[in-house]
Amino acid sequence: MCRFCSALLGVAILLIIGGVAAAGSEQALKLRSQNGLSEFTPPERFLSGNFLADETDPAYIFGNVRDFARSLSCPAVWLIEESERKRFEALAPQSGPVEYSIYLEADCPDRVTYYVFVDRSFNPAQWLEWRRQFHKNKAEPHYKEAKTSLEQAAQNGVAVDAELRFVVLNGDLLLKRPEDILVGDLKFKPIYDLKNNQALAK
Repeated sequence: MCRFCSALLGVAILLIIGGVAAAGSEQALKLRSQNGLSEFTPPERFLSGNFLADETDPAYIFGNVRDFARSLSCPAVWLIEESERKRFEALAPQSGPVEYSIYLEADCPDRVTYYVFVDRSFNPAQWLEWRRQFHKNKAEPHYKEAKTSLEQAAQNGVAVDAELRFVVLNGDLLLKRPEDILVGDLKFKPIYDLKNNQALAK
């Protein structure tokens, strides 16, 4: 009997440690399967780094990614596509310009939201170089203002290691800017104003 109790206690502890988010709702598991996503533990530098929520014309820098994940009201878990997992595992700190995407899944009773982040913590200084791979000679004028503002912020001690690139609700991409969703819908406060190049009061 005691052996059975011990086993039962062990299972209960594992469930508590793993959390409800690990199991996921039926809708969350269906979306994970459709998108080829599985659980993932992001690097500490990414989790503790600041992030943007607009790629081309950011107004703000937000505090560390971990704080954002903790601010969500529903169970949250990090996911990654299999192809991105393989690319991540092959990365080296001295690699050339690299980025990879990871998903923060918020599993609510009435909806599943993906906050799709880009981790650029391996080589933040090469942000514009990565843009050039896709935009060629248009990258410099397109991202020049953002690059200048981000360089000034870094000089002021507020560097950026990640971007919130997209928000997906129940499998549909939201057209609203992620920055507007954070500031407006989620009331998640930024820590730095890029337009005025100054830190914001907490």
